Amino acid sequence: MAINSQRSTPEPRYARTAAIIADPSRARMLALLLGGEARSAGELARAVSITPQTASTHLTQLLDANLVTLRTQGRHRYFTLADADVAHMLEALSLVAERDEVQARWSTAAYKPLKYARSCFCHLAGELGVRQHDALMVQGVLVGDADGALRLSEDAATWLHDAGFDDDAIASLQRDSVKKRFAYPCMDWSERREHLAGVFATKLLAHYVETGWLRKDKNSRALTETARGVGALPKLFANA
Repeated sequence: MAINSQRSTPEPRYARTAAIIADPSRARMLALLLGGEARSAGELARAVSITPQTASTHLTQLLDANLVTLRTQGRHRYFTLADADVAHMLEALSLVAERDEVQARWSTAAYKPLKYARSCFCHLAGELGVRQHDALMVQGVLVGDADGALRLSEDAATWLHDAGFDDDAIASLQRDSVKKRFAYPCMDWSERREHLAGVFATKLLAHYVETGWLRKDKNSRALTETARGVGALPKLFANA
């Protein structure tokens, strides 16, 4: 009777999800999709160095596990992470899985670009992401509510104007600010401090890319700060 009782006890289904992620090829696919960009099966196959047939099998398993979603556009099929919860799970798993030799790893040439600035499911992460989070809090652009969520303050318009948002965009952001998951902290993989996640963070990164302050790397999550960005972002991210 004790065994049956244990089996009927509700528990999270860690094992199934862990088994899906445990395959090296699927793990590398998920890591690439963590950048927030939609990718075709062919792109994922080339990035992971496997055949299209093998990639298709892996993607089917990821779809069945609700870790990715499929979007069809004409004859093309694109894959993305299922949602922000999956992205946060992967980022948290990275923190736990890579606690050894942290400083040595992030000082290598391959990791340095990711450490400085990268996309984490469409929002800014790395050193630059932490600086953004801290600046928005110190400058009072974001304030916490009773539920712990972050909202735009009444004085946020000044910062948003300086960032290049027009009045209509600012009004839209203020309206969205009362919604759930507008802005919230997310523990950063490399910095072990919080960067900003949520709808607001996604719109900020999209704006930085559109204005030419940051440039995306097609084959990596790394983001490059352009000459224009070097002139603009430090002013926005000042903690004074």
